[in-house]
Amino acid sequence: MASQEREMVRYADDFVVLCASEAEAQNTLEQIQQWVASVGLELHPTKTRLVDASQRGGFDFLGYHFERGRKWPRQKSFDKLKEAIREKTPRQNGKSMNQIIASVNRTLRGWYAYFKHSQKSAFGDTDSWIRGRLRAILRRRHHLKRWIRMRDHKLWPNAYFTNLGLFSMATARANESQSRKSKH
Repeated sequence: MASQEREMVRYADDFVVLCASEAEAQNTLEQIQQWVASVGLELHPTKTRLVDASQRGGFDFLGYHFERGRKWPRQKSFDKLKEAIREKTPRQNGKSMNQIIASVNRTLRGWYAYFKHSQKSAFGDTDSWIRGRLRAILRRRHHLKRWIRMRDHKLWPNAYFTNLGLFSMATARANESQSRKSKH
C-alpha cells in the first residue's frame, strides 16, 4: 500500500485502507484480494467492505466507531464495559461504597484511557448509568422499594459520588479538552 501511496492503518491482522474515491477503493480491494489469495488466505466476508465514512453508518475498527469525521466507542465496547460494571455492582453487594467505587474506578480509568480520544459527548450517559447502579445498591441498603428519580437524586446527588471519589469519564474528557485548548 505504501508503494502505491495509499494510506493504511493496521493492527495485527486488522486494517483499514483510506482512499480518495470509490473507484480507488474498489481497485484497492481487488488488489488486496489478489494478494491475499496468492498467499493462500482470504478476507473475512462480513468484515471486508467498502465504506464512505463521511456518510451515516461508518465503520468499526479496534473498538471505535468511525463516522462522519468523528469517533466514539462502538456499541460492543460499551456493552462490555457495562457487563464489567454490573459484575462489580450487584444490588446485594456487601462491600462499603468506598470499596465498590475503588473497584469500579479501576475499570473506568482503564476503559477511559483507551477511549479518551472519543467525542466529548460519548461518556455522559455512561457516567449517569454507573451512578444509577450505585444508587440501586444504596436504595437496597436503605430498604427503599422503588426507583423514584427525584428522591434518589436528592438522597444521593451526583456530588455525593464525586465526593466518594467516583471517576467521571465525562469530567475527565472535558478536562482533556480544556488542557488541549490551553496548550494551543
